Amino acid sequence: MEKTLQEIAGLIGGEIIGDGSTKINGLSNIKLAREGDLIFAVPPHIDEAKISEASAVLIPPDTQDFPKSAIKVADPRAAFAKLMELFMPKLEIPTGINPKAHIGKNVKISDTATIMPFAVVDDGAEIQSGAIIYPHVYIGQHATIGEDTVIYSSATVREFCKIGKRCVIHSSAVIGSDGFGFTTADGVHTKVPQVGNVIIEDDVEVGAHVGIDRAAMGSTIIGHGTKIDNLVHIGHNCKIGANCLIVAQTGISGSTTVGDNVTFGGQVGTVGHITIGGNSVYAARSGITKNMPEGFFGAGFPLQSHGDWLKTQAAYKKLPELVKKINSLERELEGMAELKQEIYWLKYNVEMIKGGYL
Repeated sequence: MEKTLQEIAGLIGGEIIGDGSTKINGLSNIKLAREGDLIFAVPPHIDEAKISEASAVLIPPDTQDFPKSAIKVADPRAAFAKLMELFMPKLEIPTGINPKAHIGKNVKISDTATIMPFAVVDDGAEIQSGAIIYPHVYIGQHATIGEDTVIYSSATVREFCKIGKRCVIHSSAVIGSDGFGFTTADGVHTKVPQVGNVIIEDDVEVGAHVGIDRAAMGSTIIGHGTKIDNLVHIGHNCKIGANCLIVAQTGISGSTTVGDNVTFGGQVGTVGHITIGGNSVYAARSGITKNMPEGFFGAGFPLQSHGDWLKTQAAYKKLPELVKKINSLERELEGMAELKQEIYWLKYNVEMIKGGYL
C-alpha cells in the first residue's frame, strides 16, 4: 500500500510539516526505518527520530524545529496504532463451518461465523455473527460466543460461560476452569463443586495462557474494555471492573472485587475477599492484603503509597553506609565505657588515699 503524507494526515487528523506529497509505503520503528517508512516519536526519542532514515515522522504538537517531513498529532502513539490497522495485510478467513470441525447437538452458529478445522463446538453452544473460532479451540456445552469475537488456537471456553462482543481470546487461555475450592477434614482435601460460570463483557482481550476460574456459584465477571496480559490468573467469583489493565503474571485471588480503571503491574498479587477501589494503579510486584480506596497509587510489599515506597527504596541504598556508621559508633561507645571505668577507679583510689586507707 502506498499513500501520501497528506492522505495519512487526513486519516488521523494531523497537521502536515514539510512535504505533504511524500510517499509512504510502510510503517516501522526508529531503529529499523528505511526510506518510504513512517515512524512515530515522542520524548525522549525525538532527537533519535530526526536522524533516522524514515521518510516522515508522527510527532507531538509542541515539537519545535523538526528537520523532516512530519505530521503533528495529539497522540502519535494512538495515531500510529490506527495506521497499523490500515497498512497491515488483511487475513483472508472464509466464513462457514469447516467439515473437519466437530459440531455438537442443538448448536446455534451464525451464517457469518467461522469455525476452522478441528475446533469443537459442544452441545447447545451459540456462536454469533462474525465470530472466528480457530483450530483446536474447545467451546463447551451451552457456552455463548458474542459477535465478532476471535478465539485463537488451543483456547478453551468451558460450559455455560459467556463471551461478549468484539473480544479477543488468545491461544491456550482457559475461560471457566474450576475454582480452587476444597474442604479439608482429617488431612483429606475434598473438592467443592464449582457450578457457576464466567461472564466476559464486550471488548475484552485475554492474553495467552490466562486462567479465569468459574465461580463456585454465580459468576466470575470481567468488565467491558478490560485488557488482560499473558500468564494472568483470576480466581473464582472475582468481579473485575471496566477498562482495567492487568499485566503479566498477576494473580487475583478468589472473591476479589476490583473497581473500574484499575491498573495492575506485572506480578501483582492479592489476597481474596477484598475490594480494590477504582481509578487506581499498583506497581509491579505489589502485594495487596486488605481493602483499598479509590484513586490509590501503591507499590511494594507490605503495600504502601508509591511516594513512600520510593523513599524506602532510596533508604535501602544507604543501608551499607549506615551499617558502617553504626559499627563505628559502637566501637566508640565501647572505648568510652572503658574510659569511664578507668576514671571510676582513679576517683576511687583518690578517695582511699584521702581517707588514709592507702
